[in-house]
Amino acid sequence: MATELPSTPRFFVLKHELWGPHDTTFSSVSPANVGEAPRCPVCGIIIGMLPWLPPYRGEVTLHSGSFGDFIQPAGYEVIISERMAEAFRAEGLTGLQGFHPVEVMRVRGRRKKPQPLEVPRYFVATPWFGRAAIDEAHSRLRIREPMTCTECRSISVDSIHGFSLDPGTWAGEDVFRPRGEQGIIVVSERFAAFVQRHALTNMKLIPTEEYVWDTSRLGPPTGAPEAPRE
Repeated sequence: MATELPSTPRFFVLKHELWGPHDTTFSSVSPANVGEAPRCPVCGIIIGMLPWLPPYRGEVTLHSGSFGDFIQPAGYEVIISERMAEAFRAEGLTGLQGFHPVEVMRVRGRRKKPQPLEVPRYFVATPWFGRAAIDEAHSRLRIREPMTCTECRSISVDSIHGFSLDPGTWAGEDVFRPRGEQGIIVVSERFAAFVQRHALTNMKLIPTEEYVWDTSRLGPPTGAPEAPRE
């Protein structure tokens, strides 16, 4: 009897679903309270944006028909609905920390509603800086400045045309920012199934091998692998 090999885990980039039926955005009120940017413990370079500190207050803008469960404001935090926060913790998913209540001071809407909608309770959470690292050799990256630190593995890229994670570096988190591209939120297959099972809204999950970031339209790098491994 043939032995079934374990499947390679798949990962997804988590993004806000712009122009979707639950398109919801958030802006903090000024002046926002922020802390010091995180730094690599080895090389000392900044690896993230200034963290948002209490009080967590701001305005929600509803662009579509109903409020979303996920909001990606400016910064490294995310805002999630109470039902998403409760389900996340109840099912034992990992990779988000904090879950601090957000005070919604005002709601803006681009469409007039016959009846006012009830605003869900929202919480601010912070995705972990994970141990999983970008596998440069099996990713399609236009690299401007190569990696110099093997801890944070930060690189400067001009474009991304799909990427893979270095095997063995993932510690099992369901939500994390990978070393080498800390500006991206990556989630596990288990998180993707969780989103579908609970019909959570205002999220777009892009397989990492299909993720494209190319604001200057440079195209894939010359000599890159045809497709990153899953």
